[in-house]
Amino acid sequence: MTEENLSRRHFLRAKFFNTLKSETEKTQGFSAIRPPWSIDVADFLQGCNRCGDCIAICETKILVKGEGDYPEVRFSEGECTFCQKCVEICQQPIFRSVDETPWQHKIEMTSACLTQQQVECRSCQDSCEMRAIRFRPQLNTVAQPILDLANCNGCGACIKSCPVSAINIINPV
Repeated sequence: MTEENLSRRHFLRAKFFNTLKSETEKTQGFSAIRPPWSIDVADFLQGCNRCGDCIAICETKILVKGEGDYPEVRFSEGECTFCQKCVEICQQPIFRSVDETPWQHKIEMTSACLTQQQVECRSCQDSCEMRAIRFRPQLNTVAQPILDLANCNGCGACIKSCPVSAINIINPV
């Protein structure tokens, strides 16, 4: 999420300074990431009754009560396995068909990546089942990451595995 999308509330809390952002805001941006297959944000917030059923049933415990007690994804807790349990248990019409793509989220690698400091690390590649992150060998230096965003499903597995929090999740839409 870019700084232009800064809400008035976050501006008044001085969240435009990177040093004042929480770890979640640094990796996921200001806007909360709703469960996979969620309808658009406005309709989701209007239709969700905040019962917490989806949070309780989440097998990887990445769904948490966020601002206003609405469910949101925290990739710092783990990854989304797209098990569909949150969709199945919800009694409200706030999810799209599971035949559709769960969401449009993708990852981006920041300059904080250890390979940029010539430190060998491939934890993100090791945790990526979709093989969206690969490392290209380099002569006389450390292999560098190559992102294949077409393969990235936005599950967030690489985010928790990164020892220096160098991976952010973005919504390219």
